Amino acid sequence: MTVQLLHLSDLHFGGVAELEQIEGLEQMVPDLRPDAVVVTGDLSQRARHGELQRARALVHAAARTAPVLVMPGNHDVAWWLRPLIPFAKEPLYAKYRRYFGADLTPTLTLPGGGAIIASALTSHGVAWGSLTPRLRDLAVKGHLPKREITRVRGLFEAGPPGQARVLALHHNVLRGDLSRRMGLARWRQAQRRIVASGADVVLCGHDHQEGAELLAGRVVVSTAGTLCQRTRGGRPQSFSFVTIEPTAIHITFFRWDAETRRFRASDTAAFARARAAVVAPAAPPVTPVAG
Repeated sequence: MTVQLLHLSDLHFGGVAELEQIEGLEQMVPDLRPDAVVVTGDLSQRARHGELQRARALVHAAARTAPVLVMPGNHDVAWWLRPLIPFAKEPLYAKYRRYFGADLTPTLTLPGGGAIIASALTSHGVAWGSLTPRLRDLAVKGHLPKREITRVRGLFEAGPPGQARVLALHHNVLRGDLSRRMGLARWRQAQRRIVASGADVVLCGHDHQEGAELLAGRVVVSTAGTLCQRTRGGRPQSFSFVTIEPTAIHITFFRWDAETRRFRASDTAAFARARAAVVAPAAPPVTPVAG
């Protein structure tokens, strides 16, 4: 079975969102006909009600074509409340939950069992696991707790052998080409955990630069670009389209064309699927036996 996923990230509804591009994307979704839409966080700029309401409208529009999995990014967390309520996590996600439901780590199993998409929470606001010596990393870096990967691994192992296993999280797993920054504070540990999870594909964002690479030579990492003004190096805004076949994985980048005022498919990265789906061989023909 071939599975196609529309991968979006970092919409940043608010002052920096590119509304013309987001509206253009909304019009394209029915034509792309993905099996699922995955939005890997940072739907808002400052977790304001109006920003999250507009993001909810986008999710509802996409859901008319395909099921949608959405998770919070660091901009969707009211991290500034942490000093006022140091031991309470619920208020940090209260606004996000109001518009996208109580589950911060949703799971989506596609009809027919072709793929399972499991999300892991890496956006914790100001938290011990994401602290670094650099002040600029405050509430920006993420971390991937062991409990998250243990839960995801259990979901993957419960599925059939040939099912595509997709892990979705917000922070970039690999170092950005232009930013030279890792999204996760304890990134070596996080990478080991991701490989151990059994994921075939990782969908992430945060870095505002699109990319497709291999982690440990076996896990395909799709880092979606952004649909806001804060792109890396003046690159055009973009989103990704991920195609998972039994033996291969393709990631096509759709980049904004300023002349035609629309997104166009550009280059595609192709990878062999390390844990290729097993296809049962056809039964040999039965030769009649003379009586």
